[in-house]
Amino acid sequence: MKIDPILLSVYARTFRSITDEMSISMQKTTSSPILCEAKDFVTGLYDAEGRMLEQTENLPILAFSLAPVCKYIRNHYGDDIYPGDVIFHNDVFSLGNQNNDVAVYKPVFFENELVAWTAVKGHQADIGGAVAGGYNPNAVEVWQEALRIPPIKVYEKGKLRKDVWDLIFANIRFDIVQHDMKAEIGACHVGERRVVELLKKYGRENFEAHKSALFEATRKMMEAEIATIPNGTYSGEGSIYYDGRHEGSKFKVRVTITVEDKRIKFDYSKTDPQSNGFVNGTFTSSASATILTLLQMINPDIPHNEGMVEPIEIIIPEGTILNASYPKATTFGNHLCPPNADAIQRALAPVMPERVTAGWNNLLCSLTTGIDPQKNDKYVDIGFMGLKGGSGAMLGTDGYDHIGMIDASGGVLDQDYEMFEQQTPHRLIKHEYLGDSAGAGEWRGGLGVETIFEIGSDNTQFVTFGDGDFEPAFGLFGGGPGTLNFIRLTYPDGKVVVPRNKDLITNVPKGTKYHQQAGGGGGYGDPHKRDRAKLREEVRDEVISPAAAQKFYGL
Repeated sequence: MKIDPILLSVYARTFRSITDEMSISMQKTTSSPILCEAKDFVTGLYDAEGRMLEQTENLPILAFSLAPVCKYIRNHYGDDIYPGDVIFHNDVFSLGNQNNDVAVYKPVFFENELVAWTAVKGHQADIGGAVAGGYNPNAVEVWQEALRIPPIKVYEKGKLRKDVWDLIFANIRFDIVQHDMKAEIGACHVGERRVVELLKKYGRENFEAHKSALFEATRKMMEAEIATIPNGTYSGEGSIYYDGRHEGSKFKVRVTITVEDKRIKFDYSKTDPQSNGFVNGTFTSSASATILTLLQMINPDIPHNEGMVEPIEIIIPEGTILNASYPKATTFGNHLCPPNADAIQRALAPVMPERVTAGWNNLLCSLTTGIDPQKNDKYVDIGFMGLKGGSGAMLGTDGYDHIGMIDASGGVLDQDYEMFEQQTPHRLIKHEYLGDSAGAGEWRGGLGVETIFEIGSDNTQFVTFGDGDFEPAFGLFGGGPGTLNFIRLTYPDGKVVVPRNKDLITNVPKGTKYHQQAGGGGGYGDPHKRDRAKLREEVRDEVISPAAAQKFYGL
């Protein structure tokens, strides 16, 4: 069939429109703040074989975890797939990325043939296991973390399998998870309708031909981007601190990047072995982190489909901390993205100085669960307001001030203040950009934030995870580092508790003050070359103090 270049563009934009509409459906119908506010979910569209057609990447590390599972499900069921089927999956040992990230897959049929899949994956408020909310810093194996859900049909041929549904949700603490999974199913229905409409309009043969042409065109675009990187082999490292069980433990992510003409290979064979604690990754979460870091350095207009990933090879041996063996604990795996990104940025900085960024502030996060005394109901909250801090600067551009969840919900307002106080019993006292937190440079790092709130429930369970209190974001080419993170609890009786960066604290009393600082990103270039007029404005606006302006910038 002859390929119509205009129609090819129509297909590409329609695929994106479908996943965008699915994303809007999720935002409007979910109830958990992590979904409807922080948008910790992704929506995707895949062909009959599970190859990526397009996705809306509210949280990129989840987006690139959908296609591998779709292919796995296709092979798992073989011909035992029917119109009206709905399949759940979260299992990290069958290519899932994190236990709390539960996906829905729905096959799309046209004229009685499987033609596509719609999929949604979102971080659920609870997924069983030993600790409410899903993060258990004391875990050493998967059963202490979560309910494993390998591919399972919750609807078959359009009929709810109530026994399966009840079995899954009998093992999950919060009713809100049922509602949010129904929202995922609904978004998949939206996508299914749009795909069928597209096929009715243009036909199956036309769809298949233009899909293949789109893959080919995208592959060539990615190859052209890789070809701009000088051929060679480049190495970099990132650090992981403390595995949740062994004080002083430290691990290295080591990547060797080989560029050969139009292909690029990321080899993690020299990365440290898996830990015996809470801190391990899965192949899918780690490979997703690699892809999204590369995408920061190339043409942002490349369509995100199967053709984009074809020239990329990723080797992550099983048994390393980025790809733990069964049945190791892996819930922290998504949060190994920053040290992985650090290793890649350091490796490519000498040959791509105009595209890399300085270091981004490392995560230090908290999760509170308990009973809201006003509602007499359970709540769970991940502290989005202080989640990340600032991003690193790059040539010609300051870092982003407080990146939040790295999605469309947006930075410092990643969690609406009024909704925070409605959906939790806590009372917000302070949330603002943190002066002097950004790494100095000709282009400075993004600012971090300071957050203070009062805990409003008795016997609150408090979990911390991250390692942003060990190493600040690094600077590049003369730029300075960002600042470290901290979390501090001040009990009503004056007792001060500084949690470890992977910690579980129970019975935190009502009235405890929570104080957090999330650091800034690293700077890029010689600080003394920073624009003087801009610097004076930042001193005036208290972004940079007079003392810091003099010490680091020579103002």
